[in-house]
This record gives sequence, C-alpha cells and structure tokens, in this order.
Amino acid sequence: MTRVTRGSIARRRRKKTSSVALTFRGAHSRLTRTIAQQTIRAFASSDRDRGRQKRDFRRLWITRINAVIRESRVCYNYSKFINDLFKRPLLLNRKVLAQIAILNRNCLDLISNEIIKKEDWKECLENV
Repeated sequence: MTRVTRGSIARRRRKKTSSVALTFRGAHSRLTRTIAQQTIRAFASSDRDRGRQKRDFRRLWITRINAVIRESRVCYNYSKFINDLFKRPLLLNRKVLAQIAILNRNCLDLISNEIIKKEDWKECLENV
C-alpha cells in the first residue's frame, strides 16, 4: 500500500488554529496541541466575561451615581434617587446618568432637584 502524505490538509488545519493563537505567549502559540487547548480556554473565557463585563460596568455606573448624589445631598442616596427617577417619565438609564455625573455634576443636581418631592425633602431634614 502506498503512503499518503497529508501535508497540505494537516498544514491547513494547523494554520487555521494557529491564526487564532498569534497573540498567545510561549508554547501556547507554537505547539499544535497546546494551541488547541488554549483556544478552547480562550473562547470559554471570552464567552463568560462578556456577561461579567456588563455586570461590572453596571456596578461602576451605580457607584459613580451614588457618590455624586451623596456628595451633593445630605440625606439622599442612590436607591431613593432611582426610585424617584422611575416614578417620573424621564428616560435616563444608569450609563447616561453616570456620564452626566462625571462630566457635569451641576446637571445631575438639576435632575435630582426635579425629581425630589418636597415632602420627602422636608421629612429628611426633620430626621437629621
């Protein structure tokens, strides 16, 4: 039986997997078996971290909004602010509010003044 060389087919397969692993370091970008393992791991990590990135950014936006709200008001916090915001017909999400908090704090103060109820503010001052 004659020997069949699979050079071109195998090379094509290896080249396809190694093109994904160009930025890997060391043997992870050179050896075929480790390239296969590391690409599986990299795709699994990227799939997992897409959801995690959304979660992390939401936490960051909430932290920024809360810091600016607490700095400007004595007795007002994030949860009350968001609750009052959703009672009003304002279409501002957390991402936009966080950008406003960073770039223009006075504008966020104006927004919070618009949504605060006068009764809540009076009760808050009496409790302090």
